[in-house]
Amino acid sequence: MNFASVRIITDDVDRLVEFYEKVMGVSAERPAPVFAELALPSCTLAIGHSQTTQLFGADSVVGANNRTVIIEFRVDDVEAEYVRLKPFVEHWVKEPTMMPWGNRSMLFRDPDGNLLNLFEPVTEDAIKRFRGRH
Repeated sequence: MNFASVRIITDDVDRLVEFYEKVMGVSAERPAPVFAELALPSCTLAIGHSQTTQLFGADSVVGANNRTVIIEFRVDDVEAEYVRLKPFVEHWVKEPTMMPWGNRSMLFRDPDGNLLNLFEPVTEDAIKRFRGRH
């Protein structure tokens, strides 16, 4: 089994695509106006319009309604990412902070309210935990 992607449902695909292109530093592939994919070597973030939810079943997905999932990206320098992203991120939850499990993390929300965590393993144990992962 291979983990393929995480998909966010939204009423404004263009707005979220623009936001995630800035955060992730990659351009989105747009196979259809209602769908986009932002691919990194380690994962793909898909963004679909709420119009597509009818394909999954009535009321199966509700856009801009997530308060349980955190989208996480490991970065080389969380402080540098904070400086880079600060001008356009509107909703900061936590500025760079040391976490008890050895990561330096910062958390913010995308325009639909989804929570993102950009983190850097900094302790020896945390660095070991991520060694060999993409």
